[in-house]
Amino acid sequence: MIRPIVCALLAATCVCAAGPNVERWDRFEVSLKAPVTGNPYMGPGLRADFTMEHRTVTVDGFYDGDGMWRIRFMPDAIGDWSYVTHSEIPALNGKTGEFTCVKPSAANHGPVSVSHVYHFAYADGTPYYEVGTTSYAWVHQGDALEEQTLATLKSAPFNKMRMCIFPKNYDYNKNEPQYYPFPRDAAGNNDLTRFNPDFFAHLEKRIDQLRALGIEADLILFHPYDRWGYSKMPPEADDRYLRYVVARLSSFRNVWWSMANEYDLMK
Repeated sequence: MIRPIVCALLAATCVCAAGPNVERWDRFEVSLKAPVTGNPYMGPGLRADFTMEHRTVTVDGFYDGDGMWRIRFMPDAIGDWSYVTHSEIPALNGKTGEFTCVKPSAANHGPVSVSHVYHFAYADGTPYYEVGTTSYAWVHQGDALEEQTLATLKSAPFNKMRMCIFPKNYDYNKNEPQYYPFPRDAAGNNDLTRFNPDFFAHLEKRIDQLRALGIEADLILFHPYDRWGYSKMPPEADDRYLRYVVARLSSFRNVWWSMANEYDLMK
């Protein structure tokens, strides 16, 4: 884990990496504290340009509740990087910083991608031979069963697990999840204009625990096994959800993206 230090920057508070070094393919995070008015998920956003020599990568940030905004970046090249933030919110605009991307540790091979058309390999060229399993709704089962799942995986041969972001309503999955992705009232109505940071923090914790076990997290973005209304969200809610999930999770090197499970049942 990268330990945070706090440094005051004008009207905002920036939480940067402790020390100047970040491993290649690891996660660098910028955290900015700023006053919030209105709905922060619907108003002006936040992004940052990360630059190394002639190359610039633009990354979207996201609102994480309690006045905290975050930008996450996975550097893929060794060397000195700098960043500058952009936002219509004055307290978030024009914040700068820098870090050095260093060689990865022995267990860090980077993200997996297609290699030589028909195969998979980690970013450092190490071959990846997939031995996958599915545990669609495991992050919605409560701590006891989720920890049991991790303990089982620790002694199992699997190096990829296919899993859902949204909770699942199906045989053996009739329980209510501990966390919902959107705020939800007692009558079961979702506020699709806002997100629940506790839900995503829990999901991120589990994804990082899979990474520690050397397991890729194959994330299913949409699925039809639903009784909460997530499979029937309007297009603007779908788009907002996708942008938010990508901003939060694209810096996790063990994440794979699956647009939908049973895509032909998603109307």
